[in-house]
Amino acid sequence: MLSPRVLVPFLLTGTIWGSTWFVITGQISGVPAAWGVFFRFMLATPAMFLLARIMGNRLQLTRAEHLLALGVGIAQFSGNFLLVYHAESHITSGIVAVMFALLMVPNAIFARVFIGERVQGGFIGGSLVAILGVSLLLVHEWNAAPLGGDVDLGIVLAIGGMLAASIANVVQANPTGRGVPMVSLLAWAMLYGTGFDFGYALLTEGPPVVPDAWQFWAGTAYLAIIGSVVTFPLHYNLVREIGAGKTAYNGIVTVCVAMLLSTLFEGFRWDGLSTLGMALALTGMGLALRARRVKAVQVQQSGALRR
Repeated sequence: MLSPRVLVPFLLTGTIWGSTWFVITGQISGVPAAWGVFFRFMLATPAMFLLARIMGNRLQLTRAEHLLALGVGIAQFSGNFLLVYHAESHITSGIVAVMFALLMVPNAIFARVFIGERVQGGFIGGSLVAILGVSLLLVHEWNAAPLGGDVDLGIVLAIGGMLAASIANVVQANPTGRGVPMVSLLAWAMLYGTGFDFGYALLTEGPPVVPDAWQFWAGTAYLAIIGSVVTFPLHYNLVREIGAGKTAYNGIVTVCVAMLLSTLFEGFRWDGLSTLGMALALTGMGLALRARRVKAVQVQQSGALRR
């Protein structure tokens, strides 16, 4: 864990994914959330195909593999991101990031139901501690409502996005998914998801709103290239180097960075309730991740904490 080839990508992926939560807030302030999601993956999709080609991965998929990519694309790159972008209109990005850190809970449930994976009893206890901590943070958010939005709606949207991401995670772990190079599967999934995003944005928001501010496009490029295309290969190389269980801990780095940025730039104010909640959330996540079996944790590692 302390060797540079492990420690550097470990910290880098956690830091980048932690920062993307805040960058999203700049995207939704410039255009409707639906068009913000589309613009992001409009840039990321060709870059992911290019990366697959550079890596020498096959791009031709079978009919079953295309159907899988379609399902992953709609769940991950449409439903998940559309709900997250709308959620951040109502609650701070740091809180949404902490909620998504609990993704391991629905992942474990869906993995048990659909692919028969089990978790150790310690995972349940750790998850309950983490849920309690997140609940305290949400109570703090209810009291503060820093964005002046509908906190209840923001929480519901964030939960919906988390469930959509979890479904995508479990689906891609089936035998068909394991037979496809990951970058190739992600490229096709992004393509399908981007097409759905375009149709949804056109139907719900009307013609595209194309901002001319360079800050918007710089943020979009950061989310697309740095936050999506660059970090996925680093992440999966870590899974090969140190195993999925240890790699899962960069989710805690993600939460810490996201909450730090939310404090500095979104006006999140700490009090006794929120501090206790954060401490419990991080402690619970650590206990739950340590208790999970390696095979079960592998389901989590498809980037759902990564915005």
